Amino acid sequence: MPDIDPVCGMTVKATSPHRHLHEGVEYRFCAARCKERFAQNPAAFLDPKPAAAAPHVAGPYTCPMHPEIVQDGPGTCPLCGMALEPKTALTEHPQDNPELRDMSRRLLFSAGLTLPLFVIAMAPMVLGASTMQATPSRVRTLLELALATPVCLWAAWPFYVRAVQSVRHRSLNMFTLIGMGVSSAYGYSVIAALAPQLLPASFHDAMHGVPVYFESAAMIVTLILVGQVLELRARQQTGSAVAKLLGLAAKNARRIRDDGSEEDVALDALRVGDRLRVRPGEKIPVDGVVLEGQSAVDESMVSGEPIPVAKHAGERLVGATLNGTGALVMRVQKVGADTLLSRIATMVAEAQRTRAPIQKLADVVAGYFVPAVLLAALITFVAWALVGPEPRLAHALVNAVAVLIIACPCALGLATPMSVMVAMGRGAHMGVLFRNAEALETLRKVDTLIIDKTGTLTLGKPQLTSVVTADGFDELVILRAAATLEAASEHPLAAAVVAAAKARGVTLGSAAQVQSSTGKGLAGEVDGQRVVLGNAALMQAEGLALSTLEERAEAARARAETVVFVAIAGRLAGFVAVADPIKDGAADAVRALKQQGLRIVMLTGDTRATALAVAAQLGIDDVIADALPEHKHRAVTEQKAQGHCVAMAGDGINDAPALAEADVGIAMGSGTDIAMQSADVTLVQGDLRAILRARRLSIATIANIKQNLFFAFAYNVAGVPIAAGVLYPVLGILLSPTFAAAAMSLSSVSVISNALRLRRQVI
Repeated sequence: MPDIDPVCGMTVKATSPHRHLHEGVEYRFCAARCKERFAQNPAAFLDPKPAAAAPHVAGPYTCPMHPEIVQDGPGTCPLCGMALEPKTALTEHPQDNPELRDMSRRLLFSAGLTLPLFVIAMAPMVLGASTMQATPSRVRTLLELALATPVCLWAAWPFYVRAVQSVRHRSLNMFTLIGMGVSSAYGYSVIAALAPQLLPASFHDAMHGVPVYFESAAMIVTLILVGQVLELRARQQTGSAVAKLLGLAAKNARRIRDDGSEEDVALDALRVGDRLRVRPGEKIPVDGVVLEGQSAVDESMVSGEPIPVAKHAGERLVGATLNGTGALVMRVQKVGADTLLSRIATMVAEAQRTRAPIQKLADVVAGYFVPAVLLAALITFVAWALVGPEPRLAHALVNAVAVLIIACPCALGLATPMSVMVAMGRGAHMGVLFRNAEALETLRKVDTLIIDKTGTLTLGKPQLTSVVTADGFDELVILRAAATLEAASEHPLAAAVVAAAKARGVTLGSAAQVQSSTGKGLAGEVDGQRVVLGNAALMQAEGLALSTLEERAEAARARAETVVFVAIAGRLAGFVAVADPIKDGAADAVRALKQQGLRIVMLTGDTRATALAVAAQLGIDDVIADALPEHKHRAVTEQKAQGHCVAMAGDGINDAPALAEADVGIAMGSGTDIAMQSADVTLVQGDLRAILRARRLSIATIANIKQNLFFAFAYNVAGVPIAAGVLYPVLGILLSPTFAAAAMSLSSVSVISNALRLRRQVI
């Protein structure tokens, strides 16, 4: 909900500049006209959000591609030209991205001018020269100049800066090519528009004008800006996911003073050793240990397991997990960045920054290609200036520009993005969402697939699997008694029993005098009869022998089912078995992945016995159980250290660090936001069989990118010598800048056409 100015009732925007600090407290109001009212009554403007919660700007910034580049503020990497990002900016408030705002503004401006510029430039070809005679070519040329100049000077300015940086630091990259191509096309066109007499007569068209290439220069700028905005948006989503994760933490805590009184305090006011009271239904504020009380705590965000964990004195508590129905007194052990939640967020952010984009391949090639093109243009200019026909300097200039134009990196710049864009669209139709290009490159290399159990291999929701009866009892009678007693419980197993009873049309009775025994079960009266529901320990405490059902109970446990015994009127009636069912198709997916040569490892926070039972049903040999988030992260790190290319599939917050650390993180579409944002690939339906389709798409996409790069450079290898004039001494043929621009466009068209083939390719 937006904040409301308490004086005038107007909405206070989150970015409102009208903020004041008065006696250490932040105040905020909606408009300047409220300043007088602020002076009269400051308390009316008290900001409900403490100033300490405002987002802070991190000091050190680093390059995602070159982590050795670190500076105090935002900027661009001098080696690759990428925008730097905060190194330690972990806050629950998404941070503003000035680079994204700037590039978005430049893109809108550039696109708004490039569209009419393109229409004007193409009009003679579409409508014919005779139709265009009403508008003199000189007027059209000056109009193109007016439209292209802001695009090529203001919108493209960051690219020129990065190009100069690349030369200064001797690290030639894509921005070197972009700056060179745009400046050469625009610079030549300016000369052609304002001083055409400097160019030889052979380059004048039938209407005595000189062709200009303003639309080519502007189009290059616009296309590159599109790529920059898409990249920056993807990187901002990562920061938003970390912000959402940190936002799961409790906002305050109830601290117990030394004299026994209590006070509500902000989390940043807590210190190690403080005593806190956690009431039923509240979030655990920070990491600590139970001092007093008993309860069941939902730790699914940490362990991934849906069944709450019983807590009593001495048990460990994790911040941001949810307390059940009991009251607890805890002692604080970790605060701030030391809490498990903060460590998860840190691991996610750090793992995200270590990934190198696939565009690095183009930059490496550009490191050799750029000097070659510059050398070719220089040789061309010198050769024509020394031994070319008159006017020598004009011919030297035009042919050198033709070399630079035909070598413009449009096709090279499109080679990867076009294939990736088409592949992502194709993947979306198959239920596979790729978050970035490097996932497409890496997935085909994966040899080890680590899969989380709960929510990935299994549904993640306990369901009643069977009702086993003792002699003399009916199945529906047992289910009715169990469901009636469980109806008052918030335990996930209780919900599964109640849901199964309702699904079978069982009408629940009335329960009275219900008592809970933490970690054991429930007891109460159902329709006047005493009913006891719980584990073997509770049955033994009631003096009931389990020998008649123990063998069948052990068989159920071997199938990873949780057994809950039911006693009615002092007699053992049977038991209900609850389990997290294996997903349909999971076994087929595991079998097919193994046939593809992948090693499958199951990773879970569940007990080893349950994990082994599920693994046996799925045919998985490698199992890692009792794994917390840091253990999952470590498992991925160890596999990578052994030289494996690792993919990790999971769905929960607890999987996020491992998903981010893996070479390819794969999230289930039904999972949490942080899991999907930490992962590189999201399976919309949560079907593991989609991994096979994604891997085949990865193989096809990389092959397509390599083909595109071949087309891009093949045109240059053939076109640059012709543009330089190597055919002139033999055949008298010169490649004018017009044909150079056409060849450049043709190379781009070939790349785009080849990329579109991915839509029809069988995956």
